[in-house]
Amino acid sequence: MHGGATEKGLRQWLNSCRVYTDRRVLSLLFFGFSSGLPLALTFGTLSLWLAEVGISKTTIGLFALMGMPYTFKFLWAPIVDRMSIPYLTRWLGRRKGWAIVTQLALIAAITGLGATDPLTHPELTAILALLVAICSATQDIVIDAYRVEILEERQFGAGAATIVLGYRIGMLVSGAGALYLATYVSWFATYTLMAAFMLVGIITVLANPEPNIRKSSESMEQERRIASFLESRPHLRGRRARVLARIYGSVVSPFAEFMARRGWLFVLLFILFYKFGDALAGVMGNPFYVELGFTKIEIASISKVFGLGATIVGGIMGGIMVNRVGIVKSLIVCGILQMLSNLMFAVLAVAGNDIVVLTFTIAIENLSGGMGTAAFVAYLSSLCNIAYTATQYALLSSFMAVGRTLLSSSGGWLADHMDWISFFLLTTAAAIPGLLLLVWITKRFPQSSPKEQEINNS
Repeated sequence: MHGGATEKGLRQWLNSCRVYTDRRVLSLLFFGFSSGLPLALTFGTLSLWLAEVGISKTTIGLFALMGMPYTFKFLWAPIVDRMSIPYLTRWLGRRKGWAIVTQLALIAAITGLGATDPLTHPELTAILALLVAICSATQDIVIDAYRVEILEERQFGAGAATIVLGYRIGMLVSGAGALYLATYVSWFATYTLMAAFMLVGIITVLANPEPNIRKSSESMEQERRIASFLESRPHLRGRRARVLARIYGSVVSPFAEFMARRGWLFVLLFILFYKFGDALAGVMGNPFYVELGFTKIEIASISKVFGLGATIVGGIMGGIMVNRVGIVKSLIVCGILQMLSNLMFAVLAVAGNDIVVLTFTIAIENLSGGMGTAAFVAYLSSLCNIAYTATQYALLSSFMAVGRTLLSSSGGWLADHMDWISFFLLTTAAAIPGLLLLVWITKRFPQSSPKEQEINNS
């Protein structure tokens, strides 16, 4: 009997692994590649090019501001969510039309960036680098919305893991791959080839269907109310009323719909705190390794290369777990694992310069972190109303990133005022509020996701 139950459980988990064989999930590998490719071209790869031609460190530092579009992409996400592109929207659909436009713009901008001379005209290089970042952030808005809209909720974790894997491969190609290439050919040839790799994204867009986007009954009711309000005001009728109604539907409705949900403020607090302990420990990881006496080669090999592999495996496991047991249970299990993984840093602090303990620490921390990221991205995806996917996901992901950055910035001060063992015990405790919030929200505000509600209403 016991053996039969074990065999049945094993079959169920193997069936859950099949989520990765779904064409929709597999396509996200190539979307992720297209999303990750432009990043290094405006950061690591570009900074090395600038240093090589003799640009000052101060100027190179200012180029870090090219990352601003990724933080504030939610400001123009409503345009991507609602605005049609002449001809392309009619031909391909709204999501695919926007994806093709941003990818063609990226090909042009990346090629243009490679054609500049940063020593003679650094301002032109900066303008084109900013243009690449804006187009890349816009592509991210489209791809995130597309991912949420084509997947079933049980596939959200697998989708997150797959797109992150593609993203990492894209960064590897435009990072290490571009540097290797630039050793033998010019920077212009390097950037031109990187631009050509964006064809992967274009082919993927053309080979996949446009998602079926249906407005929820709540979103339609909201927009009917504002239309009635405007029509009842004589001075707001006609074209002015239509413009105001469109602005309301694009900009105000996504936020109004989210804030109309029960417990929305506690949901935002949970988003802030779920990975707080993880982020707090992570921000002081490298200084901790250096103080223990590990070499740069050891840190790079174990923390970066081996750690990346563990993160990818963790992401895949997290995707399987979401498919098998659901998002909330996965968040709880992965959250506990993330919390306990911080204790391994305390163990490493006791062990000191021990390469074996460092390897175990990185393996456990990155494995649990990858699982937690897959479950967390799945959760953020489940919060999006399909009528406002691009805007709501861009807002939630930006809120998560900004909040995590601000909160974790105190890590250095804390590490300065306590020993490493106490610091990592504190980061372990810092994960508890997020877990308690999750349990409380689940019990206090049980509800299906907006996507489930729409399916049930259709």
